[in-house]
Amino acid sequence: MKVFCLGGAGKICREAILDLVQYSKFEKITVADFNEQEGQAVVKWLNDPRIDFVQVDVTNVDETVEKMKGYDIVLDGTTIKLNGLSSECIAKAGCHGVNLNGFGEESKWNNLFVKNRKTLLPGFGMTPGLTQMMAMHAANQLDTVESVRVSHGSFRPIAFSASIAETTTYEYDPNLPTRVVFENGEMKQVPPFARPRKVKLPDPYGETIQYIIPHAETITLAQALKDKGVKLIETRGAWPEKNMSLVKSLFDYGMLKNTQITVNGQEIGIMDCISQYLLASDEGQTTELYGYALHVEVEGTKQGKQMRHTLYHTHPASDGSVPGWERLRAYTRNVAIPFAIAASLIAEGHVKKQGIITPEEAFANPSIIFEELKKREIFIHEKVSVIEKEVALPHI
Repeated sequence: MKVFCLGGAGKICREAILDLVQYSKFEKITVADFNEQEGQAVVKWLNDPRIDFVQVDVTNVDETVEKMKGYDIVLDGTTIKLNGLSSECIAKAGCHGVNLNGFGEESKWNNLFVKNRKTLLPGFGMTPGLTQMMAMHAANQLDTVESVRVSHGSFRPIAFSASIAETTTYEYDPNLPTRVVFENGEMKQVPPFARPRKVKLPDPYGETIQYIIPHAETITLAQALKDKGVKLIETRGAWPEKNMSLVKSLFDYGMLKNTQITVNGQEIGIMDCISQYLLASDEGQTTELYGYALHVEVEGTKQGKQMRHTLYHTHPASDGSVPGWERLRAYTRNVAIPFAIAASLIAEGHVKKQGIITPEEAFANPSIIFEELKKREIFIHEKVSVIEKEVALPHI
């Protein structure tokens, strides 16, 4: 088997490639990136005979397709704004594919993937991806599902890469139509910082205030759970408190609209200007606490009882006590490892459905993902409780 790792020089994608080196059955692993210097540095870092480098420009579709042909799967680490192009390349090359984002323009290529008898799985990392697996694990144990609340704490610098800076602007864009909740049978658009909720994450993260974010879980879980009568699905997220404070201030002052301003005679979007500053500053490149924390709460019924399943995940510490998980790598490896696992399982034939599919369709039994994560010291924890009905007391 052969895997083509598009955007392989990126900080997250290179960690996914490391996981493929350590755990997968691939016989050839190609680091493909526009940045040859960084791509070759990844090859040197990994130091494995199965790895080579190919320079690629995804905006040159025909050339990229030719370079992808013959590979079993493309591990697509490109940004949201490039996922339409990258999906076109993967479809035309006749490969399977998986990406991290789940909100690009992949769907237009569905028929070509079906024709080629190939699968594209958009959005499989920690969130979206593992979060759907956690929600479905709980839902599969219930007769009916009333609500799903997906939450995550993403503890990383606000702009450690250009794609992460883009994500920050994207998720809190005031005009974004995909920031929705599923409520009583319909998708409802909400503004940035909607529906704040306190979520207690495992140590060392603690209690966070989380807000609705535009993530694929709301869409895919509504489809997957429609036969169980689901009434409410909310997806929330939070970054470090300092990051959230900055983004809230940018929102309050209207800067997230990315209005064009003139600086020294040149026009530039104000958020583009701020992003460039953050990418070049210590403040944008560092944070006090690193890592990831998922929290999924599913409520429903089982044999007539009201039940609540609360799931969360833990991973090796970022404090330097566990080699390979220091500081930022505790974040990037959390995202990258499920990404790599999904690519391996698709290439090995574990996913039967063809075309553009959801995580819920790809892995109907989430335990296959959980078992792979255990090998990497990433654990899913679950607490199940009965929801006691409140009894109205008479007035005194």
